[in-house]
Amino acid sequence: MLNDISSVFFSQEDLAQIVTRLGKQISEDYKNKNLLLVSILKGSIVFMSDLMRSITIPCRIDFMAVSSYGSGIKSSGTVKIIKDLDLNLEGYDLLIVEDILDSGRTLSSLMDMLSLRKPKSIEICTLFDKPERREADVKAKYIGARVPDAFIVGYGLDYDEKYRNLPFVGVIKPEVYEK
Repeated sequence: MLNDISSVFFSQEDLAQIVTRLGKQISEDYKNKNLLLVSILKGSIVFMSDLMRSITIPCRIDFMAVSSYGSGIKSSGTVKIIKDLDLNLEGYDLLIVEDILDSGRTLSSLMDMLSLRKPKSIEICTLFDKPERREADVKAKYIGARVPDAFIVGYGLDYDEKYRNLPFVGVIKPEVYEK
């Protein structure tokens, strides 16, 4: 598995610093608000679990599973809801927690759908942002780091459901996904 990685972008220590910074900012911004963190499964689960422990104010969590990738490396643009939220969103300050924001098509569709459920507010927190790939007008309020247009895996990010368990984020070798 490690032989499939060409370089490490973010070490465990780098990731911990990013999460701590974001948790502090979110705690300040959502003080005295009704914060609901919504993790977009499966990719954001590792990030979400660390982020919620870095947030120092009361919050609730929920999970959604959506897909627009399948086993490919590019978004299909068609968003499929696999698991919907359990909570009614009315009155919540919703913070969507995502692993990576690239084309923005999935998050754009998701935000449109969730806004119909009348949350008090909706914002996005993404661990990584790839602005060069943006196709939809979506901006995250909280960004862990901007990354170049490379296929990265680890810390929840996958290729074909593999590599999520890596404790760092690295670039996967093209020969792995160009088979």
